[in-house]
Amino acid sequence: METPAAPAARLAQQPTRGAPATRHYPGIFRFPVVRQLIRFTGVGIICTASSLALYALLRQWIDPQLANAAALIVTSVMNTALNRRLTFKITSNRKRTQDHLNGLIVIVIALLITGSSLGILHWLHPQATVADELLTTTLSGFVATAVRFTLLRHWIFRRARHI
Repeated sequence: METPAAPAARLAQQPTRGAPATRHYPGIFRFPVVRQLIRFTGVGIICTASSLALYALLRQWIDPQLANAAALIVTSVMNTALNRRLTFKITSNRKRTQDHLNGLIVIVIALLITGSSLGILHWLHPQATVADELLTTTLSGFVATAVRFTLLRHWIFRRARHI
């Protein structure tokens, strides 16, 4: 004859399904934002180098604002795709088109920031060289990058913010 505690004891002995296995990162790496910033920085270095090279190439034939716009648009499409895949670990095709359309808004904001800095440079120093323009767009690009990360993390890819 079983005691009243026997069914409870049998339940306790049955294997239980635990929480899904997750990676445990040491120190500050346990925060998703830190890991995302590191991956975002890697993508940013690649895209910034590409953008500066494209700008310097195009600047030989077209004015600074058009060269800046063309370089930013081309590299921003690449940037959105790389950040989607590498920074925020989104591999499915679901919402890809929407992500890129939202990325266009981020491009416009980056164009406003970097284009304004070029306008101010040429207003203050009309004889600015291509090297001056590259320095200006790089410095203003840091501001645009901070805005980009914030918008990507909290708006476009918010579904993957905790990865």
